[in-house]
Amino acid sequence: MSQQLIRSVGRRNDEMNNKLGSPIAYGRTAEIYAWENGQVLKLFYDWFQLKNIEYEKRISRAVHASGLPVPSVGEIIQRDGRNGLMYEHVEGISMSEMMPRKPWGIFRYARRMAELHVEMHASTIRADIPNQRQHIRRKISQAEVLPAALQSKILTAFETMSEGNRLCHGDFHPGNIMVTGQDEIIIDWIDTTLGNPLADLARTSIIIIGSVETGENRNPLTKAFIRVFHSTYLRHYFSLRPGGENEYSRWLPIVAAARLSENISELEKWLIVQAKMVSQIG
Repeated sequence: MSQQLIRSVGRRNDEMNNKLGSPIAYGRTAEIYAWENGQVLKLFYDWFQLKNIEYEKRISRAVHASGLPVPSVGEIIQRDGRNGLMYEHVEGISMSEMMPRKPWGIFRYARRMAELHVEMHASTIRADIPNQRQHIRRKISQAEVLPAALQSKILTAFETMSEGNRLCHGDFHPGNIMVTGQDEIIIDWIDTTLGNPLADLARTSIIIIGSVETGENRNPLTKAFIRVFHSTYLRHYFSLRPGGENEYSRWLPIVAAARLSENISELEKWLIVQAKMVSQIG
């Protein structure tokens, strides 16, 4: 979409005098505002490039067309000098927020998350979606804090891993699952690729367990809660999609090394330890 067209759409919305008010949610790249007609505005920070917003729009529409439980996506608009993307308003809260409120539902939520992941991994949608192998290889190469010798070992191990052509979320965790009155909705598809489901599964494990091991959650009960949730989710996933446990384990140090490219300082030491496990996995 051209800048001129975005400005035009933005002016039309300004004329409607739709006041943004306060954000209803915050993310790493954007703020979320309530909008009219059952929509929300994902208003990106000014450093987030327009080409990446256009990419998110294209990917989100392709995934929505696959029939998976995801919000429909609208148009790109400009508001207050920033670019935004319209989405269907999902009435609910994230699974990560829901579980502390209803801790007795931990097993149900873990199993449901596994079911959604298996459903996703059954999809072989035909769309212009990035290749997972290229995505992971690039991230490993860009991980500046990864020691050169370890990086070499990781890339050697990576080349032995099998490819795939299934839909992979790339950032699948309870914070990206909205719990509504009727169902659960998967959000935030910016890291979507087509590839090996077991690599995507390993990525989820690294995200969830990393939040426990790095001190992000200091409460021992919370840590135990997260570990139980993760083990239940993983066990149910493999009950629904049997086989591949060994390959999943081999992916763990690889995706840990790739996550180092994201420059999350509090995770770096733990991720390097996980990456070093590549030498112990045959």
